[in-house]
This record gives sequence, structure tokens and C-alpha cells, in this order.
Amino acid sequence: VQLQASGGGQVQAGDSLRLACEVSGGRFSDYGVGWFRQAPGKEREFVGTINFTGGSTYYQDSVKGRFTISRDNAKNSVYLQMNNLKVEDTAVYYCAATPYRAVVITDEYYDYWGQGTQVTVSS
Repeated sequence: VQLQASGGGQVQAGDSLRLACEVSGGRFSDYGVGWFRQAPGKEREFVGTINFTGGSTYYQDSVKGRFTISRDNAKNSVYLQMNNLKVEDTAVYYCAATPYRAVVITDEYYDYWGQGTQVTVSS
């Protein structure tokens, strides 16, 4: 299973970005997909996730109400819509796939990882 994240860029605080994660090499509907991020000098952290059906999502507290994850099974893709971006959202964002049916929020449950896309938010 391969994942390709895209859509990062440099924006101003308050702007929006949509990241995409395209999944290939497996049956997309078998996997939940999570988003993680890593800021310079910090450990990678969980951002949010969507389960294999798309019926359940879960977000880190700091992004609740601003970020939304969705999936399009016809396009084998998951999206992270980020609104009202803040400087502290600056990080490399990674998508990852998990075979677990339950919503999982720690990275040890994710077997496949994409290469990351940089998001930079300036004030």
C-alpha cells in the first residue's frame, strides 16, 4: 500500500488549505486513514483520522472545529480540509493507513505512511 500526500504550501494565518492523500496498491475501503504532523524540533503528533467506512472521524483538540477529514472511495483519496490556520499549525503533514476497523489515534496502529507535505503558516 502506498500513500501520496499533496496540497501543502505557504499561507497566511486565517487562510485555508486542503491536503489530499491518495492511496494505491490495496483495497482502499479496507483502511482507515489518519493525518499526523511534525513541527521542527517536535515529535510527530496525531491530527485526525477517518475510519474505513468514512462514518467516524476523530480529531486532536487543537484542530477540532477547524479541520475536517473526508474520504472519497471512488478516488481512493482522503482529504484534510484546514480552515482558520494558525502559525502553530506549521509542520510537515503525513497521511497513514491502518487496517484497524476502530478509530485509532496512535501511530503504532498505522502500517503504511506517505512521504509528507509541508504546511507553513505565517502571521
